Amino acid sequence: MDTTTAPLVELDEQGLAALVEALRQRGYTVIGPTVRDGAIVLAELASAEELPYGWGMAAEAGTYRLHRRQDRAAFAHSAGPQSWKTFLHPPRARLWQAARAEDGTVTVREDDDPPPRYAFLGVRPCDLRAIAVQDRVLTGGAYADPVYGSRRAGAFVVVAECTEPSAVCFCASMGTGPGLPQGSSYDLALTETVEPWRSPGPEAGGGPRYTVRAGSPDGEDVLAALPTRPTDGEHARRAVAEAAGRMGRTMDPTDLRALMAGTMTAERWDQVANRCLTCGNCTMVCPTCFCTTTEETTDLTGDHAERWRRWDSCFDLDFSHVHGTGPVRSSARSRYRQWLTHKLGTWHDQFGSSGCVGCGRCIAWCPVGIDLTEEVAALRAEAAASEAVPPEGAP
Repeated sequence: MDTTTAPLVELDEQGLAALVEALRQRGYTVIGPTVRDGAIVLAELASAEELPYGWGMAAEAGTYRLHRRQDRAAFAHSAGPQSWKTFLHPPRARLWQAARAEDGTVTVREDDDPPPRYAFLGVRPCDLRAIAVQDRVLTGGAYADPVYGSRRAGAFVVVAECTEPSAVCFCASMGTGPGLPQGSSYDLALTETVEPWRSPGPEAGGGPRYTVRAGSPDGEDVLAALPTRPTDGEHARRAVAEAAGRMGRTMDPTDLRALMAGTMTAERWDQVANRCLTCGNCTMVCPTCFCTTTEETTDLTGDHAERWRRWDSCFDLDFSHVHGTGPVRSSARSRYRQWLTHKLGTWHDQFGSSGCVGCGRCIAWCPVGIDLTEEVAALRAEAAASEAVPPEGAP
């Protein structure tokens, strides 16, 4: 459906609660943001009361902190330590199990139990683009991933446009936010605004308001069941536009593929390697990283075995291990370079787009605060300087 002409309506805080209840009544497992262990994380919601009303967050390179707000905004935060990848491409998934009977016969059964029917509430536009990227990676080729495909097929997506970017966000420069990216696929999209002249309590008619539009027939069906009122959405458009001007970071996306290919021997890789712990945090929090490995387990009797798939990282020494040779990428320099050049460069060759959506998670959750926007700028500067210096022996 053409979402650009979808009518706009408005929900209040009670309407948002009705949305969560409507999704649950339709059999969805609702996943959304909530406060837990000092962070805003994604988890199953029993009701809208579990949303992080009144909580904000501040992030910088290597830093993440929550703080109390002066209002009851539920989505006044940027990307946290998790992405929706956790539910669509889970950290661990059983692929098959085998059992040996008393007569010695072995039965193998694929793990084809139906996954939960998810409804994702509060998907940021950058994360919506990340889901589209993983759709291409994991279901767009000749060998579709059945684990991802089965979870993605039934997912109901409620986008929350971003009005509160953090200091590590750079989605505006990547064209992935803070509003909905062009051509996005979703079921409902909402924009939260908190008008400063309203009192903060819903009992006085104040609190957050949500401008909503449908993006699919399923979204229209759910929206029709909610207590809405008409709106022109101007205050929501203004809030998103203002957010675009408050990005904490920026990245020049011009010809990143060529930049990565042309700086493989740059000195900057040595500088970042001196700081990088090769912990893999950046790949774990990245909403598009998809690498996995497999492992087999068995019980003590040897009569039952299982194969599991789990997330892996190109920062792991064993990731590029070749029998008889050892790891192909044994240095921190080579492993960080592999990650960044794939994310920003060769991803284009494989999948036709960048693998970065500008969410800033890798910056916030790097223990030593490595900033990929800073690294790209430094590589550009080094490349420009080398082109300005005449080669040795030139007249």
